[in-house]
Amino acid sequence: MIRHVPLVPPSAASLAQLSDRSREIFRQIVDGYLASGDPMGSRQLSRLLPMTLSPASVRNVMQDLEELGLIYAPHTSAGRLPTELGLRFFVDSMLQIGDLEESERARIAAEVEAASKDHDLAGVLSEATSLLSGLTGVAGVVVASKDNVRLKQIDFVRLEPERALAILVADDGRVENRVIPVPRDLPASALTEAANYLNARISGRTLAEARASIEASRKAAKLELDELTARLVGAGLASWTGANSEDRQLIVRGQAHLLEDLTAADDLERVRLLFADLETKTEVIDLLERAEQGEGVRIFIGSENKLFSLSGSSMIAAPLRDADRRIIGALGVIGPTRINYARIVPMVDYTAKVVARVVGGG
Repeated sequence: MIRHVPLVPPSAASLAQLSDRSREIFRQIVDGYLASGDPMGSRQLSRLLPMTLSPASVRNVMQDLEELGLIYAPHTSAGRLPTELGLRFFVDSMLQIGDLEESERARIAAEVEAASKDHDLAGVLSEATSLLSGLTGVAGVVVASKDNVRLKQIDFVRLEPERALAILVADDGRVENRVIPVPRDLPASALTEAANYLNARISGRTLAEARASIEASRKAAKLELDELTARLVGAGLASWTGANSEDRQLIVRGQAHLLEDLTAADDLERVRLLFADLETKTEVIDLLERAEQGEGVRIFIGSENKLFSLSGSSMIAAPLRDADRRIIGALGVIGPTRINYARIVPMVDYTAKVVARVVGGG
């Protein structure tokens, strides 16, 4: 089984600076794993490489790759296999996507179009996923959503510094997952707080309805804040600083007078609460917008499959969008980590495009 190495991931710069021979040796190790699942040894690699390198030189390069967390030795004195981190690096940076044969395109288009004559969207997705499973030899996965889906729960899971998984659970138990971009400096606690805030208010609402409700509440809080701060500033107890409205800060002075003026003290406490409330609402609205517009799940490798707890599997799925670019579902496949990514990625992508066109998505 592929190993999840609990190392600090190497920087993009260190991976980008891999030499040509390091990349070629790493590519051969991954290609061997994807083809047979067997580890590759230094002597075997020295015979396969397009450049002349002794087994000892290959071992030195393999040691460097192992220190980067890209490969590992499954047994003492054995060859090397890619780690999950190595597979992710390969898929993101080195994978050469193949193209479908015209006969495969024709078959996919014909079967999806035939299914659309007898089934609704959910049925077409089911038929398309069965088709993908047959073509790829691995299990199919499908998610169908509706514009008016009513939500029961929403959660956010950090995947990478700048990506998170939005997990949307509908009232009827269906689950939809979207990978969304998030600011690198957004603390994990903000995702948890946003989920808690939403789950107290989102039940029975669509994403759009929840966002509209929170936005209206935010505007009302903003108006109240403006009135209270204007009162404090007018009384000479506080002043605004900062050129831009987004950067303005309320500077309070004369705290001793506030203690004498209970009304002003109450106003100031309300201002403090409103500031915190607005910050929370702004973060929540931002996450909701990202969840509405986020990509469908693309490729998860090994332990990245947090939703399904399939640590030894990979999932490849493509989103389906309607004419307004809204996600209406997703379909794809789940298989072992050594599936043929180069062949399956374009197959899933093309099938999703055909389904979207057939059901009126453009």
